[in-house]
Amino acid sequence: MTTTRFAPSPTGYIHVGNLRTALMNYLIARKAGGTFILRIDDTDPERSREEYVDAIKQDLEWLGLTWDKVERQSERLDRYAEAADKLREINRFYEAFETPTELDLKRKKQLNMGKPPVYDRAALALSDAEKDALRAERGNGVWRFKLDHERIEWTDGILGDISIDAASVSDPVLIRGDGQVLYTIASVVDDTDMGVTHVVRGSDHVTNTATQIQIMAALGFGHPEFAHHSLLTGPQGEALSKRLGTLALRDLREAGVKPMALLSLMARLGSSDPVELRTDMAELIEGFDINRFGSAPTKFDAEDLYPLTARYLQTLPVETVKAELDAIGVPADKQEAFWAVAKENITTLKDLEGWWSLCRDGAEPLIADEDKEFIAEAMTLLPEGPYDSESWGKWTAAVKEKTGRKGKSLFMPLRKAVTGMERGPDMSALLALMQTVRARD
Repeated sequence: MTTTRFAPSPTGYIHVGNLRTALMNYLIARKAGGTFILRIDDTDPERSREEYVDAIKQDLEWLGLTWDKVERQSERLDRYAEAADKLREINRFYEAFETPTELDLKRKKQLNMGKPPVYDRAALALSDAEKDALRAERGNGVWRFKLDHERIEWTDGILGDISIDAASVSDPVLIRGDGQVLYTIASVVDDTDMGVTHVVRGSDHVTNTATQIQIMAALGFGHPEFAHHSLLTGPQGEALSKRLGTLALRDLREAGVKPMALLSLMARLGSSDPVELRTDMAELIEGFDINRFGSAPTKFDAEDLYPLTARYLQTLPVETVKAELDAIGVPADKQEAFWAVAKENITTLKDLEGWWSLCRDGAEPLIADEDKEFIAEAMTLLPEGPYDSESWGKWTAAVKEKTGRKGKSLFMPLRKAVTGMERGPDMSALLALMQTVRARD
């Protein structure tokens, strides 16, 4: 059975970059009728917070990305310890004691010599007595996995054939000196124990994948199919990392972005398929193909979400927005007519309040100097409300007959005087909703 996972660390709110990974894994699992796991990678007790676990779940539920089960790495520490013991038994795990300063000096020296800045494995030459002395002086060391210096190869679902020389990569640290188990080994054990068949993640994990493939082999495990999607950039190709704080999913939700607008964009962005609004998850699932994504950096512009949100809102029946209409005070008998007018002229539901304010209170008239006399005369011909769908036609016909104006010179000044805007909804429908016209006063 196809099994995928989304494995966020609960150290902050998830953002659009995280969503890309979550969505791809979700769509693969659902299209295959498989299992989608939400795995909370909370092995860092200092930075992990329960409020972020709750927030991650809330964000995924808002988007409709439902999971089949939840796993927590903090509850699986015994399994990681077993894997570490096995690596020690086969002499693929060793303790190293260099300080960050010492490691930095080594890297600079290697770079100056034209060599790759790879850990030199000096710790392998330490005697037991030297290790004891270093522990007494510095505390426990880190535990590194000893890579076999050979080429690591796999066929990536997006990048194609990958080949990495393990000699160009430092032996990865799997356990810190304070005992914290790091993602690299925890993920290896989890993916195997949980039967994960496909792993989709960012292209910044390619080297990490290479080392994990070796760790899996050393532990006697096979490895899942890997695919590494491109990283998102800003609309001009700039690094997005500094802006991700403003692109948290909860911020987009607060801004009025609708789930299907966000999902429609993220399910196609960076692929050879055009971005098209989808109104239900089944359409996204059916049309998803990981092989249609490219390796080039992918430009993301949050502004693209708003036209998609506007188009999505236009598809909704009035019943789905009743709560929002009630909240701004639209009477029940006017909600259907008001929604029919407003939905064609809003970007998010937050815009509804402005349109109802116009209908309820009228607008500040927008009248050009050359139209002042014309508007004053026209307003004497506008009867008292309430207005209906025929009021605009009757009024403009009377004004045309009285003033001789017609066409744009007739309709535009009247629209601006009534609505305070040069463009907007059909005036027959809008005037029927208006409870007052300020230009009459």
